[in-house]
Amino acid sequence: MAQQSLAKDLFEDMGIKAAEASAQDGDDDMKVVDVIESLCMNCHEDGTTRLLLTKIPFFREIVIMSFDCPHCHFKNAEIQSAGEIQQQGVKFSFKVECQEDLSRQIVKSDTAVFRIENIDLEIPAGRGQLSNVEGILSMIAQDLEQKQEERKAVMPEVYEQIQGIIQTVKQMSNAEKFPFTITIDDPAGNSSFEPSPADPSGKYARREYPRSAAENAALGLGDTTGEPVQGMAGDAPATEIRPEYHAEQMYPEMPTEQVGNNVDEDDIVENQVYSFPATCPGCTRNCATNMKMVNIPHFKQVVLMSTVCEHCGYRSNEVKTGGEVPEKGRRITLSVNTKEDLSRDILKAESCAMSCPELNLSVEPGTLGGRFTTVEGILTQVRDDLRSSIFDTGDGGDSMESTAKAKWDTFFDKLTEAIDGNVAFTIILEDPLAASYVQSFTAPEPDPQIILEEYERTEEEEENLGHNDMKTEGYEENEKTVEQPEDAAAVETNGVATNGT
Repeated sequence: MAQQSLAKDLFEDMGIKAAEASAQDGDDDMKVVDVIESLCMNCHEDGTTRLLLTKIPFFREIVIMSFDCPHCHFKNAEIQSAGEIQQQGVKFSFKVECQEDLSRQIVKSDTAVFRIENIDLEIPAGRGQLSNVEGILSMIAQDLEQKQEERKAVMPEVYEQIQGIIQTVKQMSNAEKFPFTITIDDPAGNSSFEPSPADPSGKYARREYPRSAAENAALGLGDTTGEPVQGMAGDAPATEIRPEYHAEQMYPEMPTEQVGNNVDEDDIVENQVYSFPATCPGCTRNCATNMKMVNIPHFKQVVLMSTVCEHCGYRSNEVKTGGEVPEKGRRITLSVNTKEDLSRDILKAESCAMSCPELNLSVEPGTLGGRFTTVEGILTQVRDDLRSSIFDTGDGGDSMESTAKAKWDTFFDKLTEAIDGNVAFTIILEDPLAASYVQSFTAPEPDPQIILEEYERTEEEEENLGHNDMKTEGYEENEKTVEQPEDAAAVETNGVATNGT
């Protein structure tokens, strides 16, 4: 009966009284649907809202809501997350290339932004949806078609532009226009996209990222001390959040020995730990970031960075490489034949893509961030993150389609065998910044199990890295060519023209 109680509380807190509830006593596994009388915002008569607390297989619990008005026949359906806001935001990217891709399941929370990159169409955060790619595209076309007749009479130019977008979206949903790329950006981390173990490199990407202060403010997160948060307007106390755990319960305490704090004044000494103040992206309270420079033999100096928040338990660690941007990218191919090869040190930069053809594994740039570990360690992290972050291995696993479940079981079994050293495989690191590294057992002589290749970066890689817009010489001239408007009227006119454009 906990499901029924939670669903009732969600709406009774909003001042809505439950009119009717269907329940089955003595059967806790029964899916309970709550029926609630609520106001129709279309005709202002009484309608009916149905609530169901359920669990998406390999995701988390959600509340499904469906409204129906018997007077004007208005209907609406949406979902809300029944869990808490995650520690980090999440962004999914998927390239739709065939009709089967249109059936991929999507959980879009009410804080997520959905984009179709090819036509630069963005659906802002709003109602939550549980659908697939085809379903969301169809709903976008239906929403855009509303009031088109009025636009045709009043604004024919706008009507023609929107009509062209509608036709393109319909072609995408009807499998008549391929390929196209969609992205889902959710600062709350409560959205999900169904991947497949057969996805090739570059088709699907999932990346977690720390929220900005503005995103925390939009989600209602703030400093629990009531002190104003730097970068946020106003001095009102921020919304209180109650973390589920404390840092001392989950992670070891930070070292208490003296560390350097004047990073800006002194030269950074190798193997010396430095500390500087930071803001926790999880709860926006003050925390410390520790930094240490390490020299990797036969490679270069790298900076290890670690952040632990003692208030909410947020923890992150990553590796940064320095130096100039090389002219070419680097591809490293390592043949893992024995268990000893699993102990090789490996540095995967944030810009690096990793793949293992024999294991059907592909990791896009930015997915794991910068990591300095071993071959065994990075494969273990990929396996654990895939299970915990994307596929909840709780009791919802039995609800998955048998064919898809068998594919994932085979994928995880083969990955585990590789981690245990029972399967030979090849690991490929492709880094456009040449900032990744694999330990050689024969250095400084060439290692026969490692192949190093330099390659020319593609135009897309140059654009993603920001090199096309980077200007290192003569940039002062741009500032001199900017002319100020002569009077206030010119300022106003230019502003209107810019906004209109």
